[in-house]
Amino acid sequence: MRRVQAQVEASLARALPPGEAIPARLHQAMRYATLNGGKRVRPLLVFAAGEVSEAPSGRLEVAACAVELIHSYSLVHDDLPCMDDDVLRRGRATCHVEFDEPTALLVGDSLQSLAFELLARADPGDPGRQVEMVYLLARASGSCGMAGGQAIDLDSVGRQLTQPELELMHALKTGALIRAAVLLGALCGQRLAADEREALDRFAKRAGLLFQVVDDILDCTASTATLGKTAGKDAAAAKPTYVSLMGLDGARELAADLREQAIDALGSLGERGRRLAELTDFITQRKF
Repeated sequence: MRRVQAQVEASLARALPPGEAIPARLHQAMRYATLNGGKRVRPLLVFAAGEVSEAPSGRLEVAACAVELIHSYSLVHDDLPCMDDDVLRRGRATCHVEFDEPTALLVGDSLQSLAFELLARADPGDPGRQVEMVYLLARASGSCGMAGGQAIDLDSVGRQLTQPELELMHALKTGALIRAAVLLGALCGQRLAADEREALDRFAKRAGLLFQVVDDILDCTASTATLGKTAGKDAAAAKPTYVSLMGLDGARELAADLREQAIDALGSLGERGRRLAELTDFITQRKF
């Protein structure tokens, strides 16, 4: 994990425009919002899925950076006053607090554009596969993915959703990008059999929901200092969560079930799925 995290951090630093390049303030804010923070779970999933398809490290690096840029953009926009209105992210001031709101808006726009620029100029070894990768990331980011999930989230404040409604919201808001990370990593290597790709897809969908359930649990059990963001924000904003729906014990039981389902989905992949299984445990047991 440390090796991949360091590799991705260095690659992101190279991919982002230099802080002194015009417009300097925007570029400085882009680097502030992206570098030196986060667990890089999505890049780790890209590299772990790449082991299934025996993908070369260089291709995985590009895909991992593209996914992380989309994730970073989403955090900047999520924290804006018109969204979640938060002041703390990754243990420091959010982008719009450190800089200003218009700059933060442009940071998100620019990080999203840079993600697709990286994929478009990459060498995946197959132009058709490159188009598929761009499509996957775009689909996961838009109204049928992350942005759509955020829209449902904003519209659900103060409402009690059913479990299927909550799962749909998070399958889009959180799960879509996690699924994209897994499938992009697999696409960086040798072409997989249909059953192998289906196994990865099943795994990614379960892992995406698992990540969100654990996030909901941590939001009400961990401190702000531990999380690096404002604890208890969802409850204070009357947002529907797995904890508000089924209680803390119920959410923990669901997390355990999702972990088991995710690891079971990897069974047919044998040793090639070991890193993904280890990351599933990391997602389940994370404390920060």
